[in-house]
Amino acid sequence: MHHFDYIDGEMHAENVPIQQIADEIGTPFYVYSTATLVRHYQVFAGALTALGLDSEVFYAIKANSNLSVIATLAAEGAGADIVSEGEMRRAMAAGVPASRIVYSGVGKSEAELTFALSENVHQINVESDSELETLSRLASSMGKTARIAIRVNPDVDAKTHAKISTGKKENKFGIDIDRAEEIYARAAALPGIEPVSVAVHIGSQLTELEPYRATFVRVAELVRRLRELGHDIRHLDLGGGLGIPYTAAQSNSPPPAPDDYARVVADTLGDIGCKLAFEPGRMIVGNAGMLIAKTLIVKQGEARRFLVLDAAMNDLIRPALYEGHHEIKPVKEPNPKTPVQAHDVVGPVCETGDTFATERALPLINEGELVAFGSAGAYGAVMASTYNSRPLIPEVLVSDDQFSVVRPRQTYEMLLGMDRIADWLPADQENAD
Repeated sequence: MHHFDYIDGEMHAENVPIQQIADEIGTPFYVYSTATLVRHYQVFAGALTALGLDSEVFYAIKANSNLSVIATLAAEGAGADIVSEGEMRRAMAAGVPASRIVYSGVGKSEAELTFALSENVHQINVESDSELETLSRLASSMGKTARIAIRVNPDVDAKTHAKISTGKKENKFGIDIDRAEEIYARAAALPGIEPVSVAVHIGSQLTELEPYRATFVRVAELVRRLRELGHDIRHLDLGGGLGIPYTAAQSNSPPPAPDDYARVVADTLGDIGCKLAFEPGRMIVGNAGMLIAKTLIVKQGEARRFLVLDAAMNDLIRPALYEGHHEIKPVKEPNPKTPVQAHDVVGPVCETGDTFATERALPLINEGELVAFGSAGAYGAVMASTYNSRPLIPEVLVSDDQFSVVRPRQTYEMLLGMDRIADWLPADQENAD
């Protein structure tokens, strides 16, 4: 469910016309719906509590790290799942206390671990022997005790895109579940370490429940073995990864609903006696955002009709990186009699990969008209770059009939100001001759 609809022939974000935002701040831009963010969080968290599961939700900031998005979810009770010091600082700046932060990630620097320890985060998810030893050394030197989970790799195929799979043996994440007893024994013996949890996360954009079921069964068996060995496992971190519909076909037969997911959790782990942590990201923010772009050029080639937009792969890289599909709609509602034609929707970047859609059936769209990319709230702005020296684009948050620019458009002065001329080069190249 989302709150982007045509009202009186024009697409709105909640009760704000998209065209109004474009007129005020220009294009391209991202726009997020507060109502959708809140609705998705409440549906996910409510599905767990409805089954009596002792649970807590840590929003995965990597999906969308805008401070206003984080603050909106924090106000609903969400903690934060973070994978870098930068994300941790964002979470705290948006009002998430360190005691509500889980620090995940396959490679944490000593500086990052030191910062997490100094702030006393809720939990650090350890992913290697080396990290465990380093964390023990740092915690001991600081007089701290690190509450940890060992992230186990269950070797379960999540049946998702190869680039976002994290739970198979060939993936870089976690420690082989068959080594878990050895690693927990080592953790229990180390100073400055308190192993209290098991963590697992098998990938992103999962559209089937069986991989979850297989994973949770393996984790339940592990927890029981660890307890028999004397380990006080009180928490389980079950990660996130629940998919969302990106296409109209998926909307008719959507990925599993939170209610169905919660039932799998209850069936496999409901009697395990642990507090359960969940780290949804895409499921919360994916369909809460759109990318709005303007059609610069309509170009009829020999073989294809092209829509050349002012947004590019540097603004939304999912189609180029993951072959990701996003629904594309005109902001002005088309007349049902408007002809439909196959289009290649592309950006202006000097790469053939700067293609959002190939032979996509769309109503005829004219130069200067706006288009909207659906399901762009996750892994959109957060993965953007300044390739081709294109400034980062704005992000807008809508609430009912109000909107606020929550990240302004980067200016060329800001973009160039990030660089420095080397000391041995003339500072003013224009007058260097």
